Amino acid sequence: MKRRLAVLSVAGAVCLVLSAGFSAWAGKAIKIGVVGPMQFTQGEGHWNGATLAAEKINAGGGLMVGGTKHPIELVKVDSNEFLSIPDATNAMELAIARHKVDFLVGGFRTEAVLVMQDIAMDNKRIFIGCGAAHPELCERVKKDYDRYKYWFRVTPINSRFLVKVDFILLGMVAKIMAAELKIPKIKVAIVAEKAVWADPIVGIAEKNLPQMGMEVVGVWRPSPVATDVTAELSAIQSSGAHIIFTSFSSSVGITFAKQWGELKVPAAAVGINVESQKDGFWAATGGKGNYTLTINTYARVKITDETIAFFDTYRKKFKEAPNYTAGTYEAILILGDAIEKADSLDPDKIVPVMEQTKRVGTAGLVAFDETHDVKWGPGFTTAVGTQWQNGENKCVWPLNWEGITYEGAVPYIIPPWVVDHYKK
Repeated sequence: MKRRLAVLSVAGAVCLVLSAGFSAWAGKAIKIGVVGPMQFTQGEGHWNGATLAAEKINAGGGLMVGGTKHPIELVKVDSNEFLSIPDATNAMELAIARHKVDFLVGGFRTEAVLVMQDIAMDNKRIFIGCGAAHPELCERVKKDYDRYKYWFRVTPINSRFLVKVDFILLGMVAKIMAAELKIPKIKVAIVAEKAVWADPIVGIAEKNLPQMGMEVVGVWRPSPVATDVTAELSAIQSSGAHIIFTSFSSSVGITFAKQWGELKVPAAAVGINVESQKDGFWAATGGKGNYTLTINTYARVKITDETIAFFDTYRKKFKEAPNYTAGTYEAILILGDAIEKADSLDPDKIVPVMEQTKRVGTAGLVAFDETHDVKWGPGFTTAVGTQWQNGENKCVWPLNWEGITYEGAVPYIIPPWVVDHYKK
């Protein structure tokens, strides 16, 4: 384990430059740093989404600026931010100072992204967030526009909106369980990894769930990289919880889902579990994560006319469904559009153009609010709810919500062992 940590620590400060392979072109390559924890699935999503976007742009000859086509060149920036904020800082500085990246996309762990954001702002580099959810990242834009105007967030929707979707999913499941299992009052256990991004979700949940007619039976905060949560699950079972309200962005999501299924805890798992967004979740949990419900960005349903084609292309190339950090694909296409419209690589000229973005993308209509945060809601980006159902990750929400049903969505299924427990 120590050897692995040492390797990752070194990797965290290393940037890998991948040439676009267009040396014959007259235009100088536009370098985009792709920042993320590259040893983990979240960083892989960053890199894979960016790769598809760069390939798409370069297949068309690159970006037209000043009458010349410029290819996209990606720089892989391994932040190692799961394990070390200093590594993330070093990697960011290396990407800018040594590899001379023109723009940046990615970032995942809020604690690290807050620091990386400042480095990007110090150097007046447009940095498009594709991983960290904390509202403060965008609120900084409103508080100090001149300094933070170079920051935008494309994915995920911020923690407050994540909570809204969480509550919608929770309310949906609670309604189904109350009706089918004749439960008069739903009891909820809140389980969130101990990380800054999840703090607002926990606080709002503790306050609002009782107002929704539900009882909070306790809060549990395991490590983001915990390898055993049986103690927490045993305590949750003893609490009599009917639903476990989850907030996981890291590997603890696999640990939790596997042990939840093995122990057959009689409570439905609903909320955020980033690990369950990927195809490998089924194998990683040995199928024990069946019936896990999570907020997601992508599902093989018709969110827009772009979604299924992107989903299939991604899966064919990378043998994996895209998780939300693959939103680097959208980020780079948005950036590319703004560069061409501004006809410049000057960030001060690009920012006003990006602020006017209205792009029908792979996860909905992307537009930014005054804080440069992606807009949420009907008509914009909504997110989706996906549930593992016997080996397939199915979209179960939106399903007749605010007039929206994404073609291909299916009904939610209560875990059978939960049904058996309450129907005895």
